[in-house]
Amino acid sequence: MVSVERHGVAPGQSSAPRPDRPEDHVHSPDRDVRPVPVRDQRVLHDAGELLRALAAPVRIAIVLQLRTSERCVHELVDALGVAQPLISQHLRVLKSAGVVFGERHGREVMYRLVDEHLAHIVVDAATHAEETARARTGDQADDGGQETETA
Repeated sequence: MVSVERHGVAPGQSSAPRPDRPEDHVHSPDRDVRPVPVRDQRVLHDAGELLRALAAPVRIAIVLQLRTSERCVHELVDALGVAQPLISQHLRVLKSAGVVFGERHGREVMYRLVDEHLAHIVVDAATHAEETARARTGDQADDGGQETETA
């Protein structure tokens, strides 16, 4: 019996593809594996900055409040139960990132979202988090909170 090395597999080793080795990666025939055009680096940088600005629970809550109507600081304080200085600080971050716009009306500044896309980003992220939490909770309920191993 002659032992032959195929595709870098030594005799006695499994020839099954390993996903951690790029040369062994096989695409499904029904998937489109053509590369997607890469966006301009500035666009990717700006998108990262936007996501960083949104990456705080209070800022997410502010965006969710502003998606239905414009609000002033004291309305956000009442709705979110967060201290006014903290709301103001988060609004400054959102404003500098171009997420919200403030317009003075007498003594109050009314804040609104700059763009409806911003609400979609936050709503989609929150919806995904809720679905993930439900799936985790459902999985734990099914097996009594213990991991089980299947054959």
